[in-house]
This record gives sequence, structure tokens and C-alpha cells, in this order.
Amino acid sequence: MIAIDRVSMVFPDRDRRTVALDEVSLRVGEGEFVAILGPSGCGKSTLLELVAGLSGSTGGSLLVDGRPVTEPGPERGMVFQDYSLFPWMTAQENLEFAIEQTNGHHSREENRKKAEEYLGAVGLKAWAQTYPQRLSGGMRQRLAIARMFAIGSKIFLMDEPFGALDSLNRAYMQDLLLGLWKRGETDRTVLFVTHDVDEALLLSDRIVVMTPSPGRIRETIDVPFGRPREREHLNSDERYLELRARLLRLLYDELVDSLGGRTRLRAELA
Repeated sequence: MIAIDRVSMVFPDRDRRTVALDEVSLRVGEGEFVAILGPSGCGKSTLLELVAGLSGSTGGSLLVDGRPVTEPGPERGMVFQDYSLFPWMTAQENLEFAIEQTNGHHSREENRKKAEEYLGAVGLKAWAQTYPQRLSGGMRQRLAIARMFAIGSKIFLMDEPFGALDSLNRAYMQDLLLGLWKRGETDRTVLFVTHDVDEALLLSDRIVVMTPSPGRIRETIDVPFGRPREREHLNSDERYLELRARLLRLLYDELVDSLGGRTRLRAELA
């Protein structure tokens, strides 16, 4: 469904060029949940923006359903780190506006009912007439996710959506996302950017490990656990513990190498 072939992204500065992505290639199938894992500055968010059509690459090709990505489209919904809600609209108005813009052939009454349905699905029906600034961070993120599902996108692009939440809200949002993802008759395709190894293992079918800048794919790892997944069962599974240790080791080794290697690190710590 998503075909990324040797995609590069270079940002020109006054006196030098910054290579954010260097010949990244990745295939994501329909209904697949793929997590992109890597340190800050490795180009994870840049890659998502390219798939969303928010910017164009400086090299390679990027296809969605066999068509080149040249601009944003309703088949690709995106959840940003900062929620991106309209502060002058209530929770319900935010949803209704998004639905109207992407499903213009529906009546206002149909849009209202759909907005109410997804507000209920994320537990925000009682806050339908509340403005975003009066919602908690977790509520705003629930609203952003409800909007993505309500517009009926086939591809979900999620840029560290739970990074600012406390551990309990984060766990709740992870479960909510998985529940909504499996709710429809057709599974949506998900590209999910995260720094969190445990989150990647809980949610995804495959994990793409990125190198520090310039961003390249270091390794792609299949997640061997069936669904549904229970945290308490995973935490006692030897395969989970081994895979978690392997991912942490990969990320740490990449980070240390990018900072000058272990010899330099030991010298700085001494």
C-alpha cells in the first residue's frame, strides 16, 4: 500500500546541506501496523511528512496505492504531537469540520451523527461542546485520534502521538488505538513513529529501526506475537524480553557510534 523507494531528503542551509534521510526504502502492506523507532533527529517525522504529502523528497520515489504522492489527501490521516485542533471550535465542531472537508457528499446531519459516534468511541461524548483548551492533554489526543478515524482514512500516520502523556494515559491511549484500529471491517494501515521500545512491541507487526542522522534504515524486525496482546503476558514472555533487549542494544549502539564511539564516551564519563 505504501512503497518508499530510495527516498532522500536534504535541507539546504546557508553554508551546508543537512541530510535528513538517505536512500530509505520500505514497503508497507494493507492493514499492517509498522512502528518507526529511532533517536531524535533521525528523520522519523520527516519520513511521515513525506508520506502525508506535506513536503516533497529530494530523491527517490514514494507511492501510495501505486500513485505518486504529490500532495495531502483524505486517504492519509495524520496525528501530530501537538494535536493540531482548532481552538475556536468545540470538540464536536472539530470533528464535524474534518468530516465535512473529506466527505462533502454527506449531509450535515450525517456528519453530526458520525462526529457523535466517534466522540462516544473515545469517551468524549460528555465534552462534545467543550473547547480544546479546556480539555486535558489526554482528552485532546483522544479527540485528534477520533478525528483521524472519523474521516475514514485508509492510512494512519502517527507522529509520537502519546509522547507527552503520563504512563497511565499512555497505556489507555494505546489500548484505545488498537481497539479502534480493529473496529472497522477493513484494517487501516498504520505508520507509527515512537521513541518507546515497549510501545513499538505492544502495537506493531514490524519495527523499523532508524540510524541517527542522516536517517537510514538499520534493520527491520518482525514482531512475533499474536493479537490481542496483553501487557502482563508480554512482560513474562522470554521472546519479548530478548527482543526488547536487542532493540535497546541496537538503538544504544547507533547513538554511541554517532557521538564518537565508546572510547570517547568512556573518556567523557571518566
